[in-house]
Amino acid sequence: MTRTECEVAGLVLAAGGGRRLGGRPKALLEHRGRPLVEHAAGALRAGGCARVHVVLGARARDVRERARLAGCVLVDNPEWERGMGSSLRAGLDSLTGTEAGAALVLLVDQPGVGAEAVARVRAAYRDGTSLVSATYDGVRGHPVLLGAAHWAGVAASATGDRGARAYLRAHEESLALVECGDVARPYDIDTEADLGLLT
Repeated sequence: MTRTECEVAGLVLAAGGGRRLGGRPKALLEHRGRPLVEHAAGALRAGGCARVHVVLGARARDVRERARLAGCVLVDNPEWERGMGSSLRAGLDSLTGTEAGAALVLLVDQPGVGAEAVARVRAAYRDGTSLVSATYDGVRGHPVLLGAAHWAGVAASATGDRGARAYLRAHEESLALVECGDVARPYDIDTEADLGLLT
């Protein structure tokens, strides 16, 4: 196992309740016969993250029972209804005190973003001060790599459904951009119409 594999931990944000999907948690939506949360955790592992933490919230018990997440650290976010920011804070908190020098954050509702994009963003890791974002035709997206030196600042600015966006905007001069548009499609599964993107 390489230093980077040890130091860059994967972090799946999978706590949302799917308000615009009639209250169906996105983690449990099926894609290719398995829950989305499984795909996200698998993408992080296949992309080189040896440690993967998964933040759960809505119907966490059902997710634990239905998804194959062996080897992942499952993190409960009791404040998941407050938005993605609370899940990002819970996930970063769960990594504090581990050997992780960075968290590579992937959203559960982006099945078009897989191991290739994860590997590219992970490869840009240098040390605990690294700050990296995937881009798609120049537009920032996920995954995002947050060096441990930034965790406290990210957590302080993560509110509502805004995760690290405000922090990244304020630190653009330190942000490395990695184009992933040729290996991934960053669509979200947000509405009933989007369910047609799942297979």
